[in-house]
Amino acid sequence: MRDIASDILDLLTGDEPFAVCTVIRTWSSAPRPAGTAMAVTASGRAIGSLSGGCVEGAVYAAAQLTIDDGQPRLGRYGVSDDEAFAVGLACGGRLDVLIRRVDPADPADTEPLAATCRQILLDEPAALLTRIPLATDDLGEPTGMEYVLAPPAGRWLAITAPEADAPTVTGSLGDGQLDYSVVDSAVGLLAAGTTQIREYGEHGERLDSDTAVLISAFSRKPRMLIFGAIDYARALAAAAKLVGYHVTVCDARPVFATPARFPEADEVVVSWPHRYLQAELDAGRVEESTAIAVLTHDLKFDVPLLQVALGCPAAYVGAMGSRRTNDRRIAALRDAGLPEELIDRLYAPIGLDLGARTPETTAISILAEITRERWQASGAPLRDTTGPIHS
Repeated sequence: MRDIASDILDLLTGDEPFAVCTVIRTWSSAPRPAGTAMAVTASGRAIGSLSGGCVEGAVYAAAQLTIDDGQPRLGRYGVSDDEAFAVGLACGGRLDVLIRRVDPADPADTEPLAATCRQILLDEPAALLTRIPLATDDLGEPTGMEYVLAPPAGRWLAITAPEADAPTVTGSLGDGQLDYSVVDSAVGLLAAGTTQIREYGEHGERLDSDTAVLISAFSRKPRMLIFGAIDYARALAAAAKLVGYHVTVCDARPVFATPARFPEADEVVVSWPHRYLQAELDAGRVEESTAIAVLTHDLKFDVPLLQVALGCPAAYVGAMGSRRTNDRRIAALRDAGLPEELIDRLYAPIGLDLGARTPETTAISILAEITRERWQASGAPLRDTTGPIHS
C-alpha cells in the first residue's frame, strides 16, 4: 500500500466509492508479498498492481462487483493449473486477494485507511490491520474465482504512534477484546517492519485460531547516506529513491551541496561528513537497515568518515575510488588504528563489476551490491540458478 498511499488519500477526499484489493496470502513463486494493494474506482480507474500484471484483470472485475453490491470478496488465483492459466498467473504462484469497498462518506471505512496513509507519507511508522478469513475456512462455492464474504471480514484497525506509551488506535476489527489483543502483536511486528498473519480466538484469545488478522506493517524507509556531492551521487540518489530509500546527500562544500543539484534527495546537508554521521549516530538515526555510500574519494574526507561509518550499525558501507586509491585509503585507516575486523566491513571499490562507466550505470552497480547484501542473495544470473525466484 505504500506506493499508492497518496492516491488513496486523494480518493478519500472525494465522493466516489472505490475498492481496495489487498494480497493477504501468497504461495510458491507469487511475485508480490502479502500487504500489496491496488485500488479500483467506481469510474473504472485502477491504481497500483498486485502481481506484475498476472491477475489484475480478474481482480478488477471482482472489484467492480464489490463496489456495486458492497459485499467483500476473497479472490483465490492460481489454486489449480487451469485457474492459474485463466488469470495469467504464469509464474506458478498462488494468491489470496481480499477485495473491500470503501465509501468516502463512512468514517468506519475512511478513518483507519486515512490514518495509515498519512503516516506512510510522513515516513512515520504505522500498521493497518485487516480481519481476513482463515486459510482453512470453508467459504462455500466461489463466484468465478471469488468468494463473497460476510462481515466482519474486511474490517480495518490502524495503529499509529507505536513508539508512544499508548499507541493511537483508529477503527475496529469488530470485537473490542480482539482489538486489544492485536495491538501488542502489531507494535512488535512494526518494530521489525514485518507483515504477517496472526490467528486469535473469536474474542482475541491468543492460543486459539478462530479468526485471522493481516498485520501490514509500514516502518520508516531505510536510509541511504551518500557522502560527496558529485554527479555519481545524483545518479545514486535517484536510483535509491526509486527503490524506496530515504536519501540524504552530505558534502562540506556549500556550492555543490544544494537541493537544486540533488532534487531527488530527501535531504541535502552541508557539513563535514564525519561530523554529520557522528551526530546522526548519536541521535539514533543510523540503523541496521542504513546504507552508506562514500563517493568523496578524498582521504581528508574518507578516513575520518570511515572511522565512524565502519564502527556504526549500518548494514552496508561502501567507498568509491580506483584500486590504487583504495589501497591508500586502507593503509590510512590502518595507520589511524582502525581494527582489521572493521576494515573488513568496507565494500571498496564500491559496486559490482557490471562494466559501468557512466554515473547512471555506476549507480546501478552500487545499488545492485547494496541490494544483494541487504537480502543476502547470491547475485548470480537467474538463468544459472534453480528454485523459486520470489521466495
